[in-house]
Parts: sequence; structure tokens; C-alpha cells
Amino acid sequence: MIEKIFQLSTKDEKAVEKVIFDENVHYLHMVFNKNEGLPEHFSNSNVYMTVIRGTLSIGLDDQEIHEYEKGILLKIPVNTKMNVKNLYDDTLELIVVKAPAPTK
Repeated sequence: MIEKIFQLSTKDEKAVEKVIFDENVHYLHMVFNKNEGLPEHFSNSNVYMTVIRGTLSIGLDDQEIHEYEKGILLKIPVNTKMNVKNLYDDTLELIVVKAPAPTK
């Protein structure tokens, strides 16, 4: 078999899955319920964030929180302060791709 198969969680419980973590790309699957999210941090690569379902509430650097619904793809530059949250009742599901893969 030439292809590799990766399984993503299909549950509504909080998840931060490192699906592919290699020298080429970091591909993550994230699920957050109301008032869950990531700790505030700085992006360590270019980040491509796709909202699969729900509403993403995200603060970048010093700008106010912006909200994005399913179907939106964000491109966030390296070294950007990020505050990722779900402030709504509906489950938030994201696909996050870091490219190039961070070296640290």
C-alpha cells in the first residue's frame, strides 16, 4: 500500500490531535466545546487554520477578537500572538496546518 491512512476523531470531546508531524508539515485536528481553546501563544510557523464547524473566536497580536464560521480558512504569519477560543454553545472543529514544519 503506497498511501498512509490517518484517522481523525469524530467525537465532540475536546481534542488536539497531532495527525501528521513530520519534517514537511504539521497537520492538527482540534475540537473545542464552549469556553475551551488553546493557551495564548506565538505561532512557530505559518499557520493555515480551517474552521470545519462552529465559530472560531481568535485574537491575533493586539487586535480585538474576530469571529469566523465554518468554511473559512485563515492564514496567520509566523511569530503572531494567538488566542484561540470557542465562545459559543456549538462545538468548534478546526484543521490546522503549519508549513513549513517548525524546526523546534
